[in-house]
Amino acid sequence: MSKRLLDIINLETHFTSEEGVAKAVDGVTLGLDEGDTLGLVGESGCGKSVTALSIMRLIPDPPGKIVGGEVIFEGQDLLKLKEAEIRKLRGKKISMIFQEPMTSLNPVFKIGEQISEVLRLHQRLSRKDAMEKAVAMLKLVGFPSPEKRIREYPHQLSGGMRQRVMIAMALSCNPKLVIADEPTTALDVTIQAQIMDLMNRLKEEIGMSIILITHDLGIIAETAQYVAVMYAGKIVEYSTVNDLFEKPRHPYTIGLLNSVPIMAGDRAGKKRLEVIPGIVPGLSDLPKGCRFSPRCKYVMPVCTDREPELREESGGHLVSCWKYLS
Repeated sequence: MSKRLLDIINLETHFTSEEGVAKAVDGVTLGLDEGDTLGLVGESGCGKSVTALSIMRLIPDPPGKIVGGEVIFEGQDLLKLKEAEIRKLRGKKISMIFQEPMTSLNPVFKIGEQISEVLRLHQRLSRKDAMEKAVAMLKLVGFPSPEKRIREYPHQLSGGMRQRVMIAMALSCNPKLVIADEPTTALDVTIQAQIMDLMNRLKEEIGMSIILITHDLGIIAETAQYVAVMYAGKIVEYSTVNDLFEKPRHPYTIGLLNSVPIMAGDRAGKKRLEVIPGIVPGLSDLPKGCRFSPRCKYVMPVCTDREPELREESGGHLVSCWKYLS
């Protein structure tokens, strides 16, 4: 039986600006067991990355602030830890692969120095031992000629190689949880497949859990066991991956799935892609009732009056929609 690793309970993260308070994460509740992969999907600006940064306690304050909720990791609430205590966990037990490696890696330090710094900090290795471990980590992620390339700077590497450096850095201390924020963004499809195969293999070898943030439902279908769909700061649907693809409930999820092109079979290229009308609402000026109601073709009077709760519709499949609650 899997052991619970992470519980996010009613997490709220707000940003203050001249336009008002933007509720980037508004009451998010999620859980993750050891050895599982949870996919977090949704359009840009829906709160996926802010959720990840809130778990890591990396929200810039000001303008952002975690105003409520709990993040229970291995039995302790990360939001109640002192800064020195959470710093000891980052990189050691919880690691994050950031969205754009070129801006996440320091351009003035060689990649070997950046990986070995994590090892010296958390595992108290000597400079020589840390560098040897850094070479070993680059070999693990399929880096060609790591003994030579370890002395190169980030700008001397391709996008795929930089992403492998980020993965090597994130996995160097054998973390229990890795948060991968769009790990294949801006990479060609061949490199995307290699990166995801690599993460799945290392997940099995190291025994870690993954929160995979992406807008690519194809990646979710191939790698995750559970998926949460996020819209305007809230979770609108949660289920196993198989159940979500076989029978999506929320109109937003249905819209996302219908916007994926069919590349094989008798219907390949014959079905016109559907478009979700409208735009994502501003987080400081949210509509009354269901936040998706201005874009929903199934909208009812109750949808524009009261906000639906996230409830179980059947067999552990949660949905926030009046179509199933009324």
